[in-house]
Amino acid sequence: MPGYDAAVREVLTDIERWRAAGQRVALATVVATRRSAPRPIGSKLAVSESGELAGSVSGGCVENEVYGVAREVLGGAAPRLLTFGITDDMAFSVGLPCGGEIDVWVDEPVAEVLEPLLDLVRSEGRAVVFTDLEDGSTRVVAPGADPVGDELLRSGHSAVVELAGRKVFADVYAPPPRLLVFGAVDTAEALCAAAKALGWRTIVADARTRFATADRLPSADEIVGAWPEEALARVQPDHSTAVVVLTHDDKFDIPALKGALETEAFYVGALGSRRNQSRRRERLVEAGVPEDALDRISGPCGLDIGAATPAETALSILAEILAVRVGRTGGSLKEAAGRIHAEVA
Repeated sequence: MPGYDAAVREVLTDIERWRAAGQRVALATVVATRRSAPRPIGSKLAVSESGELAGSVSGGCVENEVYGVAREVLGGAAPRLLTFGITDDMAFSVGLPCGGEIDVWVDEPVAEVLEPLLDLVRSEGRAVVFTDLEDGSTRVVAPGADPVGDELLRSGHSAVVELAGRKVFADVYAPPPRLLVFGAVDTAEALCAAAKALGWRTIVADARTRFATADRLPSADEIVGAWPEEALARVQPDHSTAVVVLTHDDKFDIPALKGALETEAFYVGALGSRRNQSRRRERLVEAGVPEDALDRISGPCGLDIGAATPAETALSILAEILAVRVGRTGGSLKEAAGRIHAEVA
């Protein structure tokens, strides 16, 4: 998975430790999957010169062979693109209903690539690492330096692309998505707890500072005790930020929604009854929000799963956020015709 999920962080931390000890490192990366796969695109297995391992590309079913090739690369062999067919029996052993195929690129990253990459993760920056799958050449592209790189950063997922007639793996590195919740209520804590389980960064904003406390919101990574305009200016929602408004009060709701719609937030949701949504829409128009912009608001937010409790409501809202992020409708998988798994950060 692209981005700084726990697994990728762990691999890069081990690489840093090995390099500090003067060891060379080989890195195997899942660059493509077909049908089901044990690990998503971007998953990594690192092998040190002394034979230590970190990470995984298959949950164990092809790890031994990848390890052997990594050792060969450290011994002077050329980088290699490996293709594995994951049989039904192998897939079952790692918790999949059926098999598939994975492509794994194995090379020894050069210092000119590893050093910027390690710095990038430490600073939670953004970049795309392009690796030519024919000659093994690699380059790190920062935001704004390459139109293809910028498009991939916005899409949020790594992929094999064709550049100048050559197959290139574009590995996207970016901080985890963010969830900004307006309203320090019980549903906000439930939302933050659920989002943190996915590795997201969670932020709760509320001008009522007596409610916006760490004791009430232990799952929030950040608590902003400020009015919506100030909170939005501080957080600056971007294309990887979801905004949810839970406050049920026009003096908070209207500026929070109006301000969120002026950002690139990929999701803007508001809790409340259909009657309240209609009334709120009128207030937003009066506040100068264009009619077409109002269509971005998911309100009432959440999927129709019959949610009643704060925890159930949070699950409903987060499920809709995930569906919007990958362009899905959030319907039943039984009725869906496309791939079950979406390739996204």
